[in-house]
Amino acid sequence: MDDPGLDPATYAAVLKDLARVNRWTFAARPTLSFLARAMRGRTKLRLLDVGFGQGDMLRAVARWARKRGIEAHLVGVDLNPMSEAIARAATDPALGIDYRTGDYADLLGDGYDVIISSLVAHHMSEPQLAAFLRAMEQHSRVGWLVNDLHRHRLAYALFPVLTTMLRAHPIVRHDGLVSIARSFRPAEWRAKLDTAGLSCSPVRIVRTFPFRLCVERLR
Repeated sequence: MDDPGLDPATYAAVLKDLARVNRWTFAARPTLSFLARAMRGRTKLRLLDVGFGQGDMLRAVARWARKRGIEAHLVGVDLNPMSEAIARAATDPALGIDYRTGDYADLLGDGYDVIISSLVAHHMSEPQLAAFLRAMEQHSRVGWLVNDLHRHRLAYALFPVLTTMLRAHPIVRHDGLVSIARSFRPAEWRAKLDTAGLSCSPVRIVRTFPFRLCVERLR
């Protein structure tokens, strides 16, 4: 799905099915749990989501904030220029989500309470991931969260069963297995935090069912 030559209609179908898989695997749950802790005593949230895809995580955050009376300014940025139109089409304008195309580094000067990502970290090279971790640490006022996969044999075995049951697009089936294989285990995340110079920061590595491995920082 990262192929820049992918047909836009195919890319839209892939993102739609990936969002369905995310719902079935409770992908938003660790992010919303993190935000519940981050927002204690706060009524306003300015959040940046890096690599928003179809926008399903931002929509979940928007609904979560609305139910709790939190004034949320939500910004998503994605490198793929096709993502913005697809996410906008799938999103109720009343949610007020600001989708943008480009590099997250160009938006950091805007100032955010929280910076999040989902299923993005394992796509980054080692230098890119180290820079991303440092950028979130430097530019988030309240905290940051990396919501990613946990590399696990059982996850690799069960993912084809789930995607077959959901009749997911073949690219989702293929890329999902590749993502599981490229994702990390807790000890590997500790090494990556060391590389980024964050080993002394109060960063938590949290396992969440099913097969999510999150890295979080609250100030």
